This record gives sequence, structure tokens and C-alpha cells, in this order.
Amino acid sequence: MTFLPSLGGGRVVEGSRTRRHFVAPVLALVAATAIGTSASRPAAADAIRLATSPLAQPAAALPHVAARLAHRAPITIVAFGSSSTEGIGASSPSHAYPARLEADLAALVPAGEAVTVVNRGIGGEDADDMLARLQKDVIQRKPDLVIWQTGTNDPLRKVPLDRFETLTRDGIARMRAAGIDVVLMEPQDCRMMRATPGAFAFRDAVRRIGADTAVPVVRRYDLMHRWLAEGKVTETQLMAGDGLHMADAGYEQLAAEVARELLADARRPAAAAAQAPDEARRATLQP
Repeated sequence: MTFLPSLGGGRVVEGSRTRRHFVAPVLALVAATAIGTSASRPAAADAIRLATSPLAQPAAALPHVAARLAHRAPITIVAFGSSSTEGIGASSPSHAYPARLEADLAALVPAGEAVTVVNRGIGGEDADDMLARLQKDVIQRKPDLVIWQTGTNDPLRKVPLDRFETLTRDGIARMRAAGIDVVLMEPQDCRMMRATPGAFAFRDAVRRIGADTAVPVVRRYDLMHRWLAEGKVTETQLMAGDGLHMADAGYEQLAAEVARELLADARRPAAAAAQAPDEARRATLQP
């Protein structure tokens, strides 16, 4: 996830709430502040996972999506988050990751199955903001799955880490109680996160919450490093001209990864759930 300078009151936000246009096509990034190609890169097996943690049991993580697929019923997904979800940095709304995800899923599911991805991203929001609109923008829509992108604006606004964790766990519990599958998406790598002391503790918190609650986590930070290492994108293709937000190619890669892994998680054999600890299985399968 990426950022704009601070607005009134000294609050630094990811994407101004007043900004609803999309920036021009990507320009070259300043080499000194771009993602370093020499940075240590996670093992590929770790980078590509949409997973709770290396210690998590292989439980069926998305039971409601799995049931919809089994019955060839329509699937509704809400992409929930801030500017990375809204699509700031894309050349048009059709190139934001939720729109690309819908197209990628449509190409992967059997003919005749309908998948709708609803974009509910608002730039600049932290966990408090998103919890305040969770009922209206997410739960009332009765989706089968929510992909919740979070954890970037909170360190920039100096939200206490324990508060962020409490709010995130509360949001997961509320969605599951409404019969909704949940996937978390962690913050991305960018120069603002690297310049903010303690920012990556929020990335680690998202991973920890995923492991504790058996919620899959899109490890976006790792993915970005893998795409660069494998030559799938260049730094200038990955990021928008402001050096802060992802650009079309970055959103395209993100959507493709998420689409493949969502279906893989949903299609795990139901028997795998029996391997999970009782508490994790009850949380995962909560109606």
C-alpha cells in the first residue's frame, strides 16, 4: 500500500478521502526510494502463499465460498479496504485490483458460474474508519467472502498496535457471525512504510491475527519482492508515478495471485478441516 503526504492536523493518510480520480500512467521511480532489487527476498514458496502462517493447519479456510462453488451458485465478494482497494494509482477503475480480480475469477471458474467483486475501498482509512462502515458497506450486502486490506494507514496515524489488533479481530468475528468468509491482505512494501518506525509491526500483526483465527492472509509484501525477483514486473511498472501507489501492472499481478489462491483454498478437501485444532475449526466454520 502506498501513501500521500500528511493532510490537515498532521495525519498522514493513504490516498486522500477527497481524491477520487486515478493518476496518469506510470512514470520512472526515483531509484534511491524505490523498492531495492538487492533487498532480501523470501523463499518463493513463502511468497506465493495465501496462507495463515507456516504453523497453521490446512483447514478448509473458505467454507462458504466452497459451498457456493460446489452448488455452482453465484458468488459475491466484497473487496474492503483503503486506497489499494479503491484503486488509486491505476489508470482507470477497470485496472484496480477488484475489477481485475473479477475478470480473473470469471476466467478460472467453470462456464456459467457468476462471480461478482464489489469494490468498497476508500482511500485514507484506518481500522477505526473501516469498522465504522463495516455493517453498511460489507455485512448488509451479504457477501460470501470479504477480502480485507488493512494495516497501512494505522501506523502512519500512530494508531496503537494493540488497538489495531483488537479492531481487526472484532471485524473478523462480526463478519464470521454473519456467515461471511474472510481473507486478510497485509500492507505492501513502499518507501513510506520503510520510513515509518514500527510500520512493519502492523504487517506482522496481520499475519499473527490470520494464524490465530485461521484466516488466510495475502502476503502482499512478499509477493511484490517475488514479482521483482522473477522479472514479472519492473519497479516502474509495479508502482505509479508518485512512487507511492501501485500501478496497473502491480494490481494485475495482485489480482491474478489472489484469484488462483482463493480458488485453491476454497477447493481444499473438506476432510482437511479435521486436521485443524478444534478452536480454529470452529472459528473457520462459524455459520
